[in-house]
Amino acid sequence: MNRRLVLAAVAVAVLVGLAGCSMIFGGISDEELDQEQEYDDLIDSDADVAIDIQGGGLLSSSEFRAVYDLNETEDLSLYRTSFYREEALDIHSVRYWYPDGTEVTGSELEIDQGRSSTDIQVPDENGTLAFSGSGGSQTFQLPAYTHGSYEITLPEDHRTSNFLFGDVNPSGYDREVIDNREHLSWDHVDSTISVRFYQTRDIPLFIGLIVTAVILGGIGIAYYYRKVQQLQEEREEMGLDIDIDDDSDDGPPPGLR
Repeated sequence: MNRRLVLAAVAVAVLVGLAGCSMIFGGISDEELDQEQEYDDLIDSDADVAIDIQGGGLLSSSEFRAVYDLNETEDLSLYRTSFYREEALDIHSVRYWYPDGTEVTGSELEIDQGRSSTDIQVPDENGTLAFSGSGGSQTFQLPAYTHGSYEITLPEDHRTSNFLFGDVNPSGYDREVIDNREHLSWDHVDSTISVRFYQTRDIPLFIGLIVTAVILGGIGIAYYYRKVQQLQEEREEMGLDIDIDDDSDDGPPPGLR
């Protein structure tokens, strides 16, 4: 076989393999990294890490914005833990501010996304990093990529206080409602934060469903009981109601006496 043809085939195979790896590991485009996003309200937070959750319902996923005061952290590995392994966190609208306030966009930073993590290296370990991503359906879970104080703000009209529908981990947090938005804050976090929340209207809806189910169930039982009673009455009228447990000796049946 022609040597040049063999080399060409090898080159094509290498390109296909690289393309396959690219598809497996994914990647974040400069357009995604530089998307517009507003972070000023989170930068003004007193917490080292401020996270704002927007949206999220039974059929839709939430979105979050996060701002990290890096406090001598030069690089972050962003990931989420699934049932089987750690998976890279998909992010967009990345911004970084030097300690003097100079802002750079995500495409100007060193950001590499692999199979298990999205790695960000910043030029100054005392700067501020911000990014956005997707959450879950009325849930939010994110590891503590940096140590320090944390504050999470839930969407409007959402709460975590009902033990049947809401849950917050780790413990040791403060809860406060400001302008109809629940704020959760920790003085220090070094583990994964996990929040399950619900809309305030879900509680009366759930109670209404339970009451409706009880009423319909009661009506069904009453209807079934009434039908049984009617059948029993019809059997008695037709003389078919014979008590087979009657041990009394009244002699042979009528007609055989």
